[in-house]
Amino acid sequence: MNILEKVPVREQDPKVRAKNFEEVCLGYNEEEAVAEAERCLNCKNAQCIKGCPVSIDIPAFINEVKNRNFEKAYQIISESSALPAVCGRVCPQESQCEGKCIRGIKGEPVSIGKLERFVADWARENGIKPKKAEKVNGHKVAVIGSGPAGLTCAGDLAKLGYEVTIFEALHEPGGVLIYGIPEFRLPKGDVVAKEVENVKALGVKIETNVVIGKSTTIDELMEEEGFEAVFIGSGAGLPRFMGIPGEQANGVFSANEFLTRNNLMKAFKEEYDTPIMRGKKVAVVGGGNVAMDAARTALRLGAEVHIVNIEEGETEQDAEERSFQMAKEHMARLEAQGHHCYEVPMGGASETGSVGFAGGFVELEEQMEAMGVKADYIFHATGTGGTMAGLHAGRKLLGSDTEIISINVSHKEPVYLRKSADLANRTLAVLGARGVEVEPGDLH
Repeated sequence: MNILEKVPVREQDPKVRAKNFEEVCLGYNEEEAVAEAERCLNCKNAQCIKGCPVSIDIPAFINEVKNRNFEKAYQIISESSALPAVCGRVCPQESQCEGKCIRGIKGEPVSIGKLERFVADWARENGIKPKKAEKVNGHKVAVIGSGPAGLTCAGDLAKLGYEVTIFEALHEPGGVLIYGIPEFRLPKGDVVAKEVENVKALGVKIETNVVIGKSTTIDELMEEEGFEAVFIGSGAGLPRFMGIPGEQANGVFSANEFLTRNNLMKAFKEEYDTPIMRGKKVAVVGGGNVAMDAARTALRLGAEVHIVNIEEGETEQDAEERSFQMAKEHMARLEAQGHHCYEVPMGGASETGSVGFAGGFVELEEQMEAMGVKADYIFHATGTGGTMAGLHAGRKLLGSDTEIISINVSHKEPVYLRKSADLANRTLAVLGARGVEVEPGDLH
C-alpha cells in the first residue's frame, strides 16, 4: 500500500450505473476503512477540524476507526454532527476538511468523508443511536423546515434538553436531501430516512404538511403554543430564473422542478404516476451540482444529454472560480459516461441581474444548434435562492416582540453546511435574552 495515495473506493461501473438509480459509490468495507484510517497523521494542531463546518474531532474518530472501535468513532462524530451518513456522502470535503488535510501536502488527503460515511453506515447497520439528553429542561423551540439546517439545529438543541418541534411544509421531512439530491447520490430510504429517525430518537418531534404563514403563524406558535424561540431554516430550493425571453415557453423547465418530480415524487419508478418530461434529447444549462444532478438523472431516464455550461469569464470572484473549475472537471468525467458537454459564452446580464443571454432562449438555441445540439427540452440550472415571503408577510404575522432566528440563504454559499451550528448557538442566545436559563458553552 502506498501511504501517499487514498485507498480506492468501490463504485458501480459507469455503463451499469447510467441505467439505474442505485447508489453510485459503494463505500469502504471494514478492511478498507482501517487501511485508509492508518494514513492519518493524527496532527496535534489538526487543520482538518478547522475546515469542518461543525468542528468534528476528525483525528479522534479516525484513530478509533484505525483501532476498530467503530462505536466510539460514531459517538465522537455524533457529538458534533446530527447527519454523518448524509455529510459523509454529499458534504464538499475536498474544499473543507480534506482541503486542509496535512497529508494532502505531499500526497492525497485522507478520505475523511468516506470514513465518516463508513462509521455512520456501520452504526446504522448495528443499531447504534446517538445519545439522548438525560433530562428535559422544559423550554420549547420551534424549527421551521426539516432540511439539513433544521435537523442539525433541532438535534443539537435536543441534546441540550430542549423540547424541539420541527414544522415541515412537505409531506416528507428532509428538505433538499429529499427533493433535491438524486437517489444515486443519496439514498432516501436507507440513509435520509434513517438519519431523520436518529434526530427523532433524540426527542425531536416532526410535523409535516404544515405551511407556516398558512397552516399556522409564528405568532400563534409563540403566543398560543408556548414556543420561546423560532429557528427558520426555510431552505434555498427556489430556482433562480434567468429572466430572459422564452423562459416560460413549453419545453423549458427549471432543473429544480425536474429533480423534485424525480426525487421526492419518485417519477423514476414505474409504480408511481408522477408526470415527468422524458425527452429524447435534453439540454441542461448550467455547470453546478444541480445541473450535474439533472443531467445524470435525465441520462438514466433514457435521454441523450447535452450540458451547456455558461462561460462566465474572468470577472467572477475567486470564491466562484474553484466551483466553476470543478464543474468543468465534472463535465469531462460525464462525457466519458455518454454526456455531451459544451461551453457557451455568456451574453449580457438580464434585467433581473441573473446570468443569461440578452437575446433570450432564441439566442441560446441558435448557439446550441451551431454546435449541432437540438434538444426536445431545456432544463436551466443557473442557481437557487430562498424565500421567507410567507413568513415575513407583515408585522401582524411576526409581531413586534417576536424573536426570530433565520438563515441568510444565498445561491453562492451552502449555509446549511456551514452555519447551522452557529445558528443553533444564536437560538440559545435568544432564549437567554428572553430570560431562559441557558447552559454556557458552544454547541459543537
